[in-house]
Amino acid sequence: MNLYRKLEDFPRRAKGGALTIGNFDGVHLGHSQIIKRLREHADMVSGIATVFTFDPHPVRLLRPEKTPPPLTWTNRKAALLSELGVDAIVAYPTNTDFLKLSYREFFDQIIVNAIGAKAVIEGPNFFFGRSREGTVQTLQQLCDESSISFEVVNPVETDGIYISSSRIRDLVRHGDVAAARSMLTRPYRIRGMVTHGAARGTSIGFPTANLDAIDTLIPANGVYAGIAHLDGRSHLSAINIGPNPTFGELAKKVEVHILNFEESIYGKTIEVDFMERLRDIRQFDSAGELQKQLSEDVAEVRRLVK
Repeated sequence: MNLYRKLEDFPRRAKGGALTIGNFDGVHLGHSQIIKRLREHADMVSGIATVFTFDPHPVRLLRPEKTPPPLTWTNRKAALLSELGVDAIVAYPTNTDFLKLSYREFFDQIIVNAIGAKAVIEGPNFFFGRSREGTVQTLQQLCDESSISFEVVNPVETDGIYISSSRIRDLVRHGDVAAARSMLTRPYRIRGMVTHGAARGTSIGFPTANLDAIDTLIPANGVYAGIAHLDGRSHLSAINIGPNPTFGELAKKVEVHILNFEESIYGKTIEVDFMERLRDIRQFDSAGELQKQLSEDVAEVRRLVK
C-alpha cells in the first residue's frame, strides 16, 4: 500500500482504477463494505483501489470549535485500509483553497485529472465541493457524463442503527470499548509517548507507563483490559484512565501496566488496544487494598484477553 501526501506524487501508472472519497475515521464495518466494493470495481477495471481522504479533517478549518476528536491517526488509518485491500491512499493536506472548490471543480481536478478514476464508490451520505453542495445524485450525473461507473453502498446496521464514526466516538467517550470494538474492523487504539510519572505504581508492585501526547479520543475514566504494542511486540495490559484518588492525585492520566514487563521505555511511543472496560475509578482506604484490586484487575485481563 502506498500513502501519498501530495496529489502531484500520485503516479501516472496508478491512474485508471477505482476511487472512494471520505474521512474513514476509525475504519469501521460500514467502511469495510465500501472498500469491499472498491476492491471489486478496481479488479473489474484492471486498476488499483484508491482512497482519497483528508488530513486534517475539513471541519478543523471550517468550524474548529466543533471538530470532533479523531478515532485514528493517518498512518493507522492507512494500515487498516490496507488490510481491507486498498492499494493507495491520498491523505490530502486540506487547506482553504481546496475547500473553495465547487463540486464540479472538485470532480474535474481530483476525480478525473489527478486520480483518473474509472469507477467511483461512495456511501449515501457523501457530500463534496464548496459548502458540501455536491451530493451522491450530483456525483452520479457527473460520472455518467464522463463514462465513469458509479455505485452507492448502503450503510451497515446493528440493532437497527447505522454504524458511523460519530456513533463509535460516543461509545468510546462513554467507555464502552467492547461495543465500539464490535463495530470497528480492529479494536479501538490510542498511541502516546511514555513520560515520567510519580512512580506510585512501581512502589506497590504495579509499574505503569504514563502516556502523553495522545492525539486521538481518550476513552472515559476507568480501568480497561487491553494490549500494548511496542517495538514490534504485543503485551497484555491493564489500562487506568483518570485520577488516582487513593493517593490524592486528581489530574486525569493514562497509565498502562504491561504484564510481565520490566524494561525501561521512557521516551518511546507505544500503541494500546482497548478490549474491555473492567471497572470505575474509585478511592481505596489503603495502598494494600489498591494492591489487592490491581491483582484482581490483572487476573481479569488474563481471563478476558486471549
